[in-house]
Amino acid sequence: MNSTPAEAAPADAEHGGGNGLLWVLLAAAVVFAVVRPRAPMDYLRLVDWQTVGALAGLLAITQGVERSGMLQAAAARLLSRTTELRNLVFLLAASAAVLSALVTNDVSLFLLVPLTRVLATQAHLPLARLVVIEALAVNAGSALTPIGNPQNLFLWHRSGESFVGFMAMMAPTVAVMLFWLFAAIRFLVPRAPITLKPSTEAVPMQPRLLALSGVLFVGFVIALDQRWLLAGLAGVFGAFLLLRPRVLLGVDWALLAIIALMFVDLRQLAELPAVAALLGQLPIGEGWRAYLAAIVTSQFISNVPATILLEGFVHDLPGLAAGVSVGGFGCVLGSLANLIALRLAKVPNGLREFHRISIPFLLVCGASALLLRLG
Repeated sequence: MNSTPAEAAPADAEHGGGNGLLWVLLAAAVVFAVVRPRAPMDYLRLVDWQTVGALAGLLAITQGVERSGMLQAAAARLLSRTTELRNLVFLLAASAAVLSALVTNDVSLFLLVPLTRVLATQAHLPLARLVVIEALAVNAGSALTPIGNPQNLFLWHRSGESFVGFMAMMAPTVAVMLFWLFAAIRFLVPRAPITLKPSTEAVPMQPRLLALSGVLFVGFVIALDQRWLLAGLAGVFGAFLLLRPRVLLGVDWALLAIIALMFVDLRQLAELPAVAALLGQLPIGEGWRAYLAAIVTSQFISNVPATILLEGFVHDLPGLAAGVSVGGFGCVLGSLANLIALRLAKVPNGLREFHRISIPFLLVCGASALLLRLG
């Protein structure tokens, strides 16, 4: 994406200053390696390569779409039709929630966050706040369906529920989350007119690059569905390397390293005998205790590992499903979607803005969903 020097600086600052989490995770991995050493190949087995590989392919395809100029054209058209900030945010949040229920939370972020970033280059918008709201929206919307996020898919297979039955089980919690999401938008976003920035040099459309990215996206999704990860990655990276090699220069390799290290660190944390012993002693098998245990655990090890860890100790599947869904809010580690949204946005102080909104949101939403369950 072309940008003025003033616009490029914050993005560079974010990539430079936004890697603090990477160094923290790397330091934690070193500590684990010293305290609990294991064979080198064991570390590779800790990583969910299906997830990392899927993100790598989507990051490359997203770069292709951005460089094609399509997002800039779509942003200009959207801004010509939407003149009020709050209406724009409602539209983006609703789109994020619906898309995440249909095509998973991660994929919906790869579609919407780059568009939102381009919108912010064309108009004066609170980019960090918009991206945080989109992260909350995908966490809420993806909780509705069995295919919306990895933890739902895992629990759906364990539950024996039908597709519709699982949705009915999750609907009350999702309704609470969406209610507070749109209430938060009314509180956080004023009804102010959108002010456009001075027009800059238009980014030329590249229809061939857009077509290539579209074909690769469809093929890559099919490959992921068929579990042909290596073939899908070879197709995506091979095509870009041969036809548009500059696209690969924009891939956020640090994000992939962060996700891989999260698996290494958090799975080792979950394997600690003290953790298993503690969970075995706590009365978290049923009811509100199961729900709260899922929320709290998600804050430390993310909601997907928390689901897998707690499944052996919690017998209340609806409580566990609701807890890990709500647990995606709060700490940025609560959901991988949070990290993906912030890295795609490339905004300075993104973590600070995220926690300023997400932690109060977790407290209000978590308490409301708990009252609903108790009622």
